[in-house]
Amino acid sequence: MFKQLLLFLLLTVAGFSAHSVLLQVLGSGGPEIGDKRASSSYIVWIDGRSRILVDFGGGALLRFEESNARIEDIDMILLTHLHIDHTSDLPALMKASFFTGRSHDILLYGPEGNRVMPGTKTFIKRLFEDKKGAWQYMGDYLDGRASFQLKTKNVDRSRKVQTLYRKGDITIQAVTVHHGPIPAVAYRVNAGKKSITFTGDMNGAYHTVEALAYRTDLLVAHNAVPKGAKGTATVLHMTPDSIGRIAAESKAGSLVLSHRMLRTLGKEKETKREIRKYYMGPIVFANDKSIYTVK
Repeated sequence: MFKQLLLFLLLTVAGFSAHSVLLQVLGSGGPEIGDKRASSSYIVWIDGRSRILVDFGGGALLRFEESNARIEDIDMILLTHLHIDHTSDLPALMKASFFTGRSHDILLYGPEGNRVMPGTKTFIKRLFEDKKGAWQYMGDYLDGRASFQLKTKNVDRSRKVQTLYRKGDITIQAVTVHHGPIPAVAYRVNAGKKSITFTGDMNGAYHTVEALAYRTDLLVAHNAVPKGAKGTATVLHMTPDSIGRIAAESKAGSLVLSHRMLRTLGKEKETKREIRKYYMGPIVFANDKSIYTVK
C-alpha cells in the first residue's frame, strides 16, 4: 500500500495523469428503426464516475441505467448538434434527475444557431422555460427554483480550436465541423494526459478535427455512410476513406467507429479496408454499452 501511494505521489509531482478514464458507448446507432441500437450517446467515466455525457439520443436513458451510471455524478453534457437522434432523451434525463439527490448544476454545451436550427440556449429554453417551454413544468431547472440548474452555453462558431472548460486537469476543447446546413461541434475531453475526441456527425469539409484530435488517445468517428456514398449522405457524413485520412493526420492512438447505420452495418470489412489505406492504428466497431479504456 505504501509503495502504491508513493508511486501515485511521484507520478502526480511529475505531471503524469493518474486518472482512470473509460469511454462507454451508450448508443451506437442512428435515427433509424431496425438497427437494434440506441441513438448516439457516450459517457466519459473518470475515476469510476460518470462525469461527462456526449449527446443523448433516443434510447440513451435506458442504456445509461443499464450502465449503472449515476445522474448525480454528471458534471456536463456536450451536444455535438441538435438533431433528434442526438438529443431526444435529454428531457427524460432531466425528469429522472428529480428522483435523485443531485444538488450541483450541470453545464451543457452545444452549437450556436443559424437560419436552419436554433442555438443551444434557445433550444433548451424552448424545451423547459417556465410558461413557454414544451415541458414548461420543468422550468425550475432554468430559473433557480430547483435543487440544481441546467446551465447552457453556446459554443462559438469558430474553425479554430477553443477551450470551453478547465478545472484542475480536466479540459474540454471544441471546434466547428461541417454537417451540411446544421451547426455542429466536435469535442475533445482531456483528463490529465489522457484524451478522447468526438467528431460527431460531419463530412470533414472544414478540416478542423485534425487539429482538435492531434495525438488524441481515442478518436470516436461516425460511420454513417459506406464506401461510394453520394449526394446528401456525403454532405452530412464522412465516408470511410475520409475517416481514415482524418485519423492518420490526427495521429490518433485508436479509432472507435460509432453511429453505425443500416447502410454501413454488415460492411465492416469494406469499411476497414478503406480506412487502412491511410490509418494503421487499432480500429474497433462500437456497439451499445461497449467500453474502451484510455491508456
